Amino acid sequence: VQLQASGGGLVQPGGSLRLSCAASGSIPRLNGMGWYRQTPGKQRELVAVVSGGGSTVYADSVKGRFTISRDNAKNTVVLQMNSLKPEDTAVYYCSVLTANRAYWGQGTLVTVSS
Repeated sequence: VQLQASGGGLVQPGGSLRLSCAASGSIPRLNGMGWYRQTPGKQRELVAVVSGGGSTVYADSVKGRFTISRDNAKNTVVLQMNSLKPEDTAVYYCSVLTANRAYWGQGTLVTVSS
């Protein structure tokens, strides 16, 4: 399974970005799909995940601002990020979980700055 993430960039505080991640290759059943983020010197942290059944979990820091969704037919997961704050600046990684293991994308940089 290969994951290709896109959509990062520079945005002003209060702005929006949409991250997309597409899975390709020999794709087994995908269970959870999600987004994580990491800043220098800190551990990678959960941002949002969506289960195969559509249930979602969000980090408290992004609740009400970010929305995760998935398209099972296209094997994609999208993170809509609104009302962005400087503290959202990080490298964002998409991840998918199969029955056997987790796969990670290459990361996309999101910078929130005026």
